[in-house]
Amino acid sequence: MMISLNSGFRRVRFLVLVEIALVFAVFCLHGAWPVPDSNEAHYLGKTIHFWNPAWGSHDFFLNSDDVHFVFYFGFGWLARWLSPVALAWVGRLATWWLLAWAWRRLNWAVLGRRWWSIATAAVMLFLIDHFAMAGEWLVGGVEAKGFAYVLVLLGLEALVRNAWRRAWLCFGGATMIHVLVGGWAAVAAGVAWLLLGRGRRPTLRAMWPGLAGGLVLALPGVVSSMRLTWGVDPVVDVANQIYVFERLKHHLFPARFPVLQFALLLFVWLAVRWRTSETHVVWRLHAFVAGAVILTMAGFAIAYATVGHPAAAAALLRFYWFRLTDVMVPLGVAVGAAALVEPARVGNRLVPHLAKIALVVLAVWQVGQTGYEQAAGRSVRNLYEPEKSHAGDWRDACRWIATSERIPRDAIFLTPQSCRTFKWYSGRAEVTNWKDFPQDPQSIVEWWRRQQTIHATGGKDPGDRWFASLAEQGEDRLLALGRHYRAGYVLTVRWPPLALPVEYENDSFVVYRLSHPPSPIPDS
Repeated sequence: MMISLNSGFRRVRFLVLVEIALVFAVFCLHGAWPVPDSNEAHYLGKTIHFWNPAWGSHDFFLNSDDVHFVFYFGFGWLARWLSPVALAWVGRLATWWLLAWAWRRLNWAVLGRRWWSIATAAVMLFLIDHFAMAGEWLVGGVEAKGFAYVLVLLGLEALVRNAWRRAWLCFGGATMIHVLVGGWAAVAAGVAWLLLGRGRRPTLRAMWPGLAGGLVLALPGVVSSMRLTWGVDPVVDVANQIYVFERLKHHLFPARFPVLQFALLLFVWLAVRWRTSETHVVWRLHAFVAGAVILTMAGFAIAYATVGHPAAAAALLRFYWFRLTDVMVPLGVAVGAAALVEPARVGNRLVPHLAKIALVVLAVWQVGQTGYEQAAGRSVRNLYEPEKSHAGDWRDACRWIATSERIPRDAIFLTPQSCRTFKWYSGRAEVTNWKDFPQDPQSIVEWWRRQQTIHATGGKDPGDRWFASLAEQGEDRLLALGRHYRAGYVLTVRWPPLALPVEYENDSFVVYRLSHPPSPIPDS
């Protein structure tokens, strides 16, 4: 009898691992684009510099205030031994496996049936890709929020099981890793607790150990975020407006959102929720999704109420009111719809199985197609156009810089405004780029000043706001910029050619050496 029990336990454990592995495979298909994506070059660059200050030693962004200390300490130490590419892949695989494990646990808590997690994972990723409003994602490159979402999913599993103390601990841990992801999840859970009403929720007295523990866990993330604005009141308003209306308006400013497509998905979720019995455990998950939607509605209300008051709008909208909904509504549709289909097995065993197969085939096909296109280099996300269309030449130029004995380790470069991967491939500092946006108010204001000084044309036409390239600005201006920012080199496109000493060139890019004349920066 004991042998039979042990054999049954091993079989169950094996099937659980197989299911997690298949969800992991779906995530791998979805995230198959080349290393690095735009966020990895940004976040892992910070991580590498945190553990090795000599890497990009004089880079403005890398030396700005740090905020994701838990991520740097918990994961970034691997940068001491791994190359940037290996670090990215280790981080991706670890994040995806942990997400797959947490996703399977959540699905089992809701549905109590094997294999559904594969279908719901594929459907959720499909919906996030096609219906996200504020540009949030769940499975992608490695950064702090991927690990935070693992704890959010575990918190949702605990919430579904009515284990609220454990849920608060999970949301507190998520806040420690990423203050916005975990913090908004905790707020949405609080709203869900209110929506469930008496009789279907524990009392505050019963939850207080979990609430207290979650608060203690959250403190490192909250304090590290708050310290960025301590003692810098004169520049906070300016920094907030740069943050919301210039650099991150596609995430923060509702006027830039594709609202109609998200409204369609929201309608589908409402229909799923309406068809769901309040006695089903998934109702608690729907209450959490409703909490996230209420936060988004609050964000829209803030944007509407502060029209004509940009300082007030920026001060409030900078908190990413919309990001949680981008993930939670697709999650609610995928898992909620499965919860509606699963009971059909009582009357017809084929219905849920056919639904699983159809969902997996359709959604995985789309997810895999997206991943294949990324891996084939057909649509590398968010990269500067020459990086994409002349990727080989770009990498060759950067790697020549990394290995050349003529380029000092502490050299500073002027680089194209929208390039993302210069430091990744070269290991050298740059004056500024558009992607490497700092977090503290003083550095945000300085970042914007550098963008205006180096890349702005001064023209009034929005389509003529920025120079097309550094080469377009001419030798005198680049020499003056080099002196002003102590940059000894320029990496730019070959056309138009410049009368400056050439250190390296290929078919697309050229590295010029700058001298430092005592003249001021010419007006653009």
